[in-house]
Amino acid sequence: MKKSFREKLVNKEFAVTMEIDIPKGLNLQKAYDSIYPLKDYIDAINIPDNPMAKMRISPISLGYLIKNKLDIEPIFHFSCRDRNILAIQSELLGASALGINNILALTGDDPKAGDYPNAKGVFDLDSIELVRTIVNLNSGLDQKGDVIEGSANFLIGGVANPGSDDLEKEVEKLHKKIESGVEFIQTQPIFDINKLEKFINATKNIDIPILYGFMPLKSAKFARYLNNNVSGIDVPNEFINRIEEKGRIASLEIGREILNKLRKITNGVHIFPMGDIDLVRELFEEGAAYNE
Repeated sequence: MKKSFREKLVNKEFAVTMEIDIPKGLNLQKAYDSIYPLKDYIDAINIPDNPMAKMRISPISLGYLIKNKLDIEPIFHFSCRDRNILAIQSELLGASALGINNILALTGDDPKAGDYPNAKGVFDLDSIELVRTIVNLNSGLDQKGDVIEGSANFLIGGVANPGSDDLEKEVEKLHKKIESGVEFIQTQPIFDINKLEKFINATKNIDIPILYGFMPLKSAKFARYLNNNVSGIDVPNEFINRIEEKGRIASLEIGREILNKLRKITNGVHIFPMGDIDLVRELFEEGAAYNE
């Protein structure tokens, strides 16, 4: 019988999660189709919460559907951006009642970055305060500390960026998240192994599982886009040159190298497929990231 995501983390076994793209609207088949080819290799599926402040279906609702249709655990992202303190607690209690217990706590992107730039950001809480609220619910208390009927059973995740230019500040933020109650970490994609090793060394005293981000480099153009537009991501020029010369073969080689390295020195990986499920599937099927 397949172990739960929580069990794998508690037992310090290598865990694999994957983030999915959510279609805009109610046709969810594309989301299901992106999961199905990989469901035997993955322990949990991350579902963004209006990512980049762009309107999408509720991650709690989609998580419930994925769990029941595909028999795979969801990790629902939960942002403070769109909800006041009443709605935050109400939705969390709803998720718990549905048995959706893996959560990634986020402050959330500014609405000005999204498709409704005139929407008002709420931000009653930040991610640290959100985690403390979730810890309270797990203890049978509301945000104020008053007793509620029953208690939740959330496994609480947070985020980190191992490629941050200010490593000291990033590690300091990570410690604050753990002190507030975060139980596992998922990171942004990391391509530079030297930066990865520096981050691992800086966090060697941290005792919670950290799942490191992996993003397949489907083209040289895509790699350059990441370097030019995504803060904290640094794709080495050597990778870009190899992909320009050998195309998809190099993409697979590089993906294999990174995943094999992550497997040896980390608690797990968090996959960002970026629309190329076939590339991820090939890596898993050939054994580069088998979830044993």
